[in-house]
Amino acid sequence: MSNESITVAPAVNNVLDIEAIRSDFPILNRLVKGYPLIYLDNAATSQKPAAVIDALVYYYTQLNANVHRGIHTLAEEATAAFEATRDAIRQFVNAAHREEIIYTKGTTEGINLVAYTWGRQNLQKGDEVIISGMEHHSNIVPWQIVCEEKNAVLKVIPVNDKGELEMEVYEQLLSDRTKLVSVVHVSNAMGTINPVKTIIDKAHAKGALVLIDGAQSSMHLDIDVQALDCDFFALSAHKMFGPTGAGALYGKKHILEAMPVFNGGGEMIKEVTFEKTSYNELPYKFEAGTPNIADFVAFKPAIEYINALGKANIRKHEDALLSYATQRIKELDGVHIIGEAKEKASVLSFVIDGVHPQDVGILLDNKGIAVRTGHHCAEPLMNRFCIPGTIRASFAVYNTLEEVDKLAEALKKAIGLLR
Repeated sequence: MSNESITVAPAVNNVLDIEAIRSDFPILNRLVKGYPLIYLDNAATSQKPAAVIDALVYYYTQLNANVHRGIHTLAEEATAAFEATRDAIRQFVNAAHREEIIYTKGTTEGINLVAYTWGRQNLQKGDEVIISGMEHHSNIVPWQIVCEEKNAVLKVIPVNDKGELEMEVYEQLLSDRTKLVSVVHVSNAMGTINPVKTIIDKAHAKGALVLIDGAQSSMHLDIDVQALDCDFFALSAHKMFGPTGAGALYGKKHILEAMPVFNGGGEMIKEVTFEKTSYNELPYKFEAGTPNIADFVAFKPAIEYINALGKANIRKHEDALLSYATQRIKELDGVHIIGEAKEKASVLSFVIDGVHPQDVGILLDNKGIAVRTGHHCAEPLMNRFCIPGTIRASFAVYNTLEEVDKLAEALKKAIGLLR
């Protein structure tokens, strides 16, 4: 497409006040290299609204105490605030029971928890685990480790040229030996929204369990674990305006109850003698040691912030940004989008003929524009497309069409300099 093409910006979201939303995020006021920050690396981590930052300060200035242990006022108030987030997460994903919400450090730890406990308990020689060709390393490596340990077989659903899963091949991969399917809901590298309900139903028909990596979907899509009927769902707070180092694993109660413990230590025990230890009830049997209290307390206002904006409103705005950005990027000579699935969410990944992604990233940063370059912790997917990496712009509700225009203009200049 020629550079002379004219793309008209679509109408702005008339439900959300984007400028008011932007004012909730203090970091968006700063300059980078002398330019106003344009933050387009939201798939890596989202920025934090003042409500989350304030909650962190409030915790350390008013509540700081260990949880579940003391009987003094601070301990009881800290415990109440800490546990309130569990209820908020339960409602956010529509879990049936609060005991089904296990606190983790994030999606990666949630997947590792399932691999190392359920996997070691249930996988036998010759059993099969299915993942997909667009997984983040965090949903590849844990299964490689446990499959190698148990002499199980790891199968991979291939990805087509559009960046979609080849579902007919998935059906062929399923067998009576399939014990678990673990797939990403939304690709962090391409934005593809996978048909997880279909994946779950077909896996269950074979008697296999299903884990959904919800790191990228939790912010953008409605999550209803009961309607999905998934067996596990892992998410990260920092992708949802919340703090880093906090996340959750949802698991069906009867499955979690049958799983062995993960880490040993305080909190996860009921009684300890030198002869034998009995373990705590859900969810605490999986939460050894003093947890990341402050960040879980601050996770609740992040969830409340998303709920107040409304997922449908967020999605509408992000879809408009993605659609407009896709048009603008396609106007640039030599630019190829990686991942043009029919169903996408807020991620635009692309390569430029004759230009290394990292060089583009540096030039964009010189204009105050933050994008991610590289393999995005999805090296097998990059190998599938025979590329070392991509330039990835990922959008959040606080981004604007004007920022998309500045990205396109900066890219045009960068291409001119680098060729």
